[in-house]
Amino acid sequence: MNQKGLTQGDIKSTLLRFTLPFLAASLLQFLYGAADLIIVGRFADTAGVSAVSTGSQIMMAVTGLIMGLASGGTVIIGQYWGARRREDVSATIGTMFTFFTILAVAMTALVTLCTNLFVDLMRVPAAAVPQARQYIFICGCGVLFITGYNMVSGILRGLGDSKNPMIFVLIACIANIIGDLILVGPLQMGAAGAAIATVAAQGLSLLLSVFVLRKKDFPFDFRRESFRIDGKKLGTLVKIGTPVAIQNVLVSLSFLIIGSTVNNMGLAESAAVGASGRISDFCMMGPISFFSSISAMTAQNIGAGQDDRAKQTLRWGIAFSLVFGAVMFTLIQLFPREAIGIIRQDSAVMEAGALYLRAFSFDVILVCFVFCLNGFFGGCGRTGFTMVNSLVSTFAVRVPVTLFVSSLPGATLFHIGLAAPLASALQIVIQLVYLKLGRWKGGSVVEKLPEGEAV
Repeated sequence: MNQKGLTQGDIKSTLLRFTLPFLAASLLQFLYGAADLIIVGRFADTAGVSAVSTGSQIMMAVTGLIMGLASGGTVIIGQYWGARRREDVSATIGTMFTFFTILAVAMTALVTLCTNLFVDLMRVPAAAVPQARQYIFICGCGVLFITGYNMVSGILRGLGDSKNPMIFVLIACIANIIGDLILVGPLQMGAAGAAIATVAAQGLSLLLSVFVLRKKDFPFDFRRESFRIDGKKLGTLVKIGTPVAIQNVLVSLSFLIIGSTVNNMGLAESAAVGASGRISDFCMMGPISFFSSISAMTAQNIGAGQDDRAKQTLRWGIAFSLVFGAVMFTLIQLFPREAIGIIRQDSAVMEAGALYLRAFSFDVILVCFVFCLNGFFGGCGRTGFTMVNSLVSTFAVRVPVTLFVSSLPGATLFHIGLAAPLASALQIVIQLVYLKLGRWKGGSVVEKLPEGEAV
């Protein structure tokens, strides 16, 4: 493990080298998630597409909670690693392994026992209900694998390793596509087959990731007695990770509300928003990748006492992200129908999806600022602010605008799609004020602790 990789050297090149594996992993994750919809769209009916898109939204909420808590581990480990406190890093990793195992068991029980409730709350079109239930239940059985992978990835990001998570995602992506082609294609298992392929791929990825870590120069010994919860470390993880987890879950909830609203508009609209979600995921890869890299780089530099370097990382991250965002925005505006057609070759779905994408695409530019600033604030340990800001923009703008517009006569998915960029615009204004006031300073988790053992 390279102790000083993110705290020394040219910022631009360091940021790009660290981000490129994130970007590759994001592309693979997109292919991983899109494979279900694309293959189901090719071999099954529109009801299957609707079931997978709805079930995916439920699982995104679960994954968002896990990723939020794991991001707390990324920040803590990053700051300890930057401050050269190896024993604290090891104690944090042991705490994360133990805590996330308990969390995984609880989340598995929640999702599997509440499958029917989730389907009812989402107002899934009647034709898609049986397949939606199957998809959610089977994916719920694989929550342990989702939890494990995101925990390991969070640890590695904090240590400045963005390459191994990419490799783990690559393995999962290949396994998932092969599974989809077999189970959804020749075996005609529909949404259930897609779910089985997803769970199996996640399990394989987790097993390989743990195997690789045990063979590397990893700051954790994997001894039985090391798997224990350190109360202080858990308290800090919960303090930093919980706001992000709450933010992810409630933002996902907002999209579930929006999805439920759209489901009432018809089967084609439901499938269109599901397909559009995959396209928007692709367009968000750049900003999300820079969010992850900025968060990890900021954490290490804050831990090392290099605040100015952290701020420069933010500036370059926004600049690089905007280049990616501008390209994606242009492509969507020029080829919205063709983009939806990649997922589903259905004229009604393509037409509705094109309307949604043309409006939603403005958010592709705005989130370049939103994600990069959130990554910076998160790396500083100011996740409470990012949570409040995100929830204000979501529940004061995105959800109310969606509900209001959908109630208007003649409303289309274009009008509903405008809610996201409006919410992001408000978020940016609040972020810039917070940045200008300097409230992000003083969030280090290591500054008040006694000197630890140097790496």
